[in-house]
Amino acid sequence: MRISYDDITAARDRIRDGIIRTPCMLSEPISEITGADVYVKMDNLQRTGSFKERGARNALLLLDEQQRRNGVVAASAGNHALGMAHHGKQLGIPVTVVMPRFAPLVKRSACAQLGATVLTHGDTFRDAYGKAQELVKERGLVYVHGYDDPAVIAGQGTMGIEIVEQIREQTGRDPDAVVVPIGGAGLIAGIAVAVKELAPKTQIIGVEPERAATFHAAREAGHPVDLDVGKTIADGLATPNVGANAFETANPLVDELTLVDESSISLAVLRLLEYEKSVVEGAGAAGVAAMLAKASPDPLLGGAMPDLRGKTVVLPLCGGNIDPAMISRVIERGLAADGRLTRFVTTISDRPGGLARLTATIARIGASVKEISHDRAFATSDLASVDVRCIIETAGAEQVQELFAALEAEGFEIRLEHGRAQLENDEMNTGAAAR
Repeated sequence: MRISYDDITAARDRIRDGIIRTPCMLSEPISEITGADVYVKMDNLQRTGSFKERGARNALLLLDEQQRRNGVVAASAGNHALGMAHHGKQLGIPVTVVMPRFAPLVKRSACAQLGATVLTHGDTFRDAYGKAQELVKERGLVYVHGYDDPAVIAGQGTMGIEIVEQIREQTGRDPDAVVVPIGGAGLIAGIAVAVKELAPKTQIIGVEPERAATFHAAREAGHPVDLDVGKTIADGLATPNVGANAFETANPLVDELTLVDESSISLAVLRLLEYEKSVVEGAGAAGVAAMLAKASPDPLLGGAMPDLRGKTVVLPLCGGNIDPAMISRVIERGLAADGRLTRFVTTISDRPGGLARLTATIARIGASVKEISHDRAFATSDLASVDVRCIIETAGAEQVQELFAALEAEGFEIRLEHGRAQLENDEMNTGAAAR
């Protein structure tokens, strides 16, 4: 089923009183880096921290009286569950959410505090979905799909209307491009319908993590396909497939697709913290990651994005519910990708003054030792020498190169342990997907 622009305008009028018209602001730092006029649409400022509230409220308001009394159920491990719980409480509709066991305790607790009945079942999203379908049959509950329910897609499309209106208010013209993260594709489907109706020349560009490229796979096959998606920092985009309704709606309207790697996503989260003072989860930062990767001279970061220099570009920051236990790890990954955190091994004399000579060189360059450890058991055969593993904070990649040159000039051999290739292959325990 394709969603129409009329569905979206009706949703906008329906949910207006319960949804924040979030800011769409010019990001001067990101604009300077990319050479485009980049605006960030801050839907991470919704009450529960994501755009999911739009679709959740629209779906709940479309229930008839009997369905409202019986209540609804959703399978989710994050943002959709929070949106349903919040608006169910506001509207007096009982909400049950089924979460996989990997769902973070903080999100389970938040849903319970909002009045939802929280059940945990299975180890995967598919397990939770199966349990939710059992509850539909047993209790007569209405299932609200997080990214493929037509009412949900229409609700998400209200962001597209706001984007065009806000860019016109600020610039007097239409955006040239909107770069949208893709998980189940409900958001890009709704935004694409709204934007293409109001501003047909605006490009719609979809962004997926390399480890969860479900829209790419669907476009190649001509229909949604199931993938075994990998763990990704953009956990909210790690759905096993795109929705059938979402794909049917979005596919004809999406002009370009691009992929982003884990380093780029981490760096985008870090940049948004530094530049916009905003906490944005990996999924919400994927559009920023794509823009920064396109602007980077590093060929490892270059994406398939069209050249948007000189254009007006909007990046939806679609979620801010990063797990507190994960944020420091994501920031450290971002620092490593930015060259501000580097790790290496070198060999020093295992006699008084050996370590002091190493750290003096590091200090002379202006870098800082974050962590240092000795390895005597597996060091060289020379008993008078010892390997040391160093984690060093620097101002950036240029200072790293300056540091390595200075150390080598002092006779230290540098052995890198954590370059980009290893960073890309590392598995992260990313917790629950914010679906």
